[in-house]
Amino acid sequence: MPKEECGCVPRAVAGGGTVAYLLAMTAAQNAQQSTPSLASAHDKILIVDFGSQVTQLIARRVREDGVYCEIVPFNKAEQAFLEMKPKAVILSGGPESVHEAGSPRAPQLIFASGVPVLGICYGQMTMAEQLGGTVEGGHHREFGRADVEVKAPSKLFEDVWSPGGKNQVWMSHGDRITKMPPGFSVAGTSPNAPFAIIHDETRKYYGLMFHPEVVHTPDGAKLIRNFVRKIAGLTGDWTMRAFREEEIAKIRAQVGKGKVICGLSGGVDSAVAAVLIHEAIGDQLTCVFVDHGMLRLDEAKTVVDLFRHHYNIPLVHVDASKQFLGELEGVTDPETKRKTIGRLFIEVFEAEAKKLGGADFLAQGTLYPDVIESVSFTGGPSVTIKSHHNVGGLPERMNMKLVEPLRELFKDEVRKLGRELGLPEIFVGRHPFPGPGLAIRCPGDITRDKLDILRQADAVYIDQIRKHGLYDDIWQAFAVLLPVKTVGVMGDGRTYDFVVGLRAVTSTDGMTADFYQFDMKFLGETATRIINEVKGVNRVVYDVTSKPPGTIEWE
Repeated sequence: MPKEECGCVPRAVAGGGTVAYLLAMTAAQNAQQSTPSLASAHDKILIVDFGSQVTQLIARRVREDGVYCEIVPFNKAEQAFLEMKPKAVILSGGPESVHEAGSPRAPQLIFASGVPVLGICYGQMTMAEQLGGTVEGGHHREFGRADVEVKAPSKLFEDVWSPGGKNQVWMSHGDRITKMPPGFSVAGTSPNAPFAIIHDETRKYYGLMFHPEVVHTPDGAKLIRNFVRKIAGLTGDWTMRAFREEEIAKIRAQVGKGKVICGLSGGVDSAVAAVLIHEAIGDQLTCVFVDHGMLRLDEAKTVVDLFRHHYNIPLVHVDASKQFLGELEGVTDPETKRKTIGRLFIEVFEAEAKKLGGADFLAQGTLYPDVIESVSFTGGPSVTIKSHHNVGGLPERMNMKLVEPLRELFKDEVRKLGRELGLPEIFVGRHPFPGPGLAIRCPGDITRDKLDILRQADAVYIDQIRKHGLYDDIWQAFAVLLPVKTVGVMGDGRTYDFVVGLRAVTSTDGMTADFYQFDMKFLGETATRIINEVKGVNRVVYDVTSKPPGTIEWE
């Protein structure tokens, strides 16, 4: 299969201002040496990753049904299967081609185990080839929306699709199965995939050429639910209440009587991690909030008020903006900005930890996507796409062990946990904010003046969204100070000021997104307010770029 195929989508739209992002501390070395911790008390599904950038969406769909699952790279799947003892397995898509020498395979023991298996795109093709079928390249490619015609009833689409019906799906393939393995039959076809859906209901093996995990397959979540509930027979016993209780016990067992410091970034992830850890160990926790000078308007005050006054958690507030902005002066490359901010954050954080007399543990809001993305499973396109995440490890000189209570969670699950912990909705429901802050929303060189202009414009924009009751309908909204100036006329004078770009997207997963369709009255009113209230801006534009599978999000 050509390298660009099988639905690769980056996760760049999900900003998530985590300390893990700033510190880049979820080391690739850790991810390569072991699989994520296992939730042994629950029924589990193992997802074998062949390199698709939408593999995380499979896990999200499974988790939405209350079933615990983990993603493991194909080259570690055999060990994970033996340790995890899953009740079912899902094989993901990927950029490789099954008929090419050296292309990845699923462990054969999965097929010998008797557990139900669902193969998606590349996963379908490697399953077919490993079980005696044939896969070939050079056939008609099929990308984007397509219609699948159901040819036979199947447990997989019971109560969802009926024989004879045509149903929209999202395709992304150039190879296809040309001979089914023994025991399989065709359950659905598409114009360019005569084996779009295959199944062996006796052994509970199912293969889909399309991607049910993406929103562009409208009934995809229902198909995955059928596999999880009706075929695998799992009940869905993984809840946030159960997670909270189990994680508190884990934290207490790990920390004992040790001291923990937790870096706060102002985002949802680190806030939830801090509150959960505090519930577990109380004043053994001290939070350190480093203000790098690139936060949103009044961000620092909001964080300090919440943790000092609402939760009464010991908090050290460090204004390091002069140091950060000094080292970023003249830096224009976005990747260099990120790495500089991460390095400086570690240095400042380490200095503050020494002032506190040291600590045994460092807590951070690492999420499951950070764990997954800290290593490229196949050496494929994800190496480049994910270069901005977890680019380094925790310096040995810090001599602390990590406490990462959110390591098994996705962003939406962190929000659910935050609500379970009683965090104010203003924190739990806030839009994702990138760890490097406004640094990546100010293309080109960074100065205090430009950051102040951007802060004010962004505040007006968000205020407008809240006043119109639109905040919760939008997954992420932000302003960008573009590195260009334009001539304008204000009153009787000419101006030469900056252009501000506005971005707002809707999304359910942070991996695919569509622009929010404001009406022109709202955009006109917002642009007028920004130009009138923010000195240094004379033009406002709105970005209407969508992000379907296969595209990279603009920051």
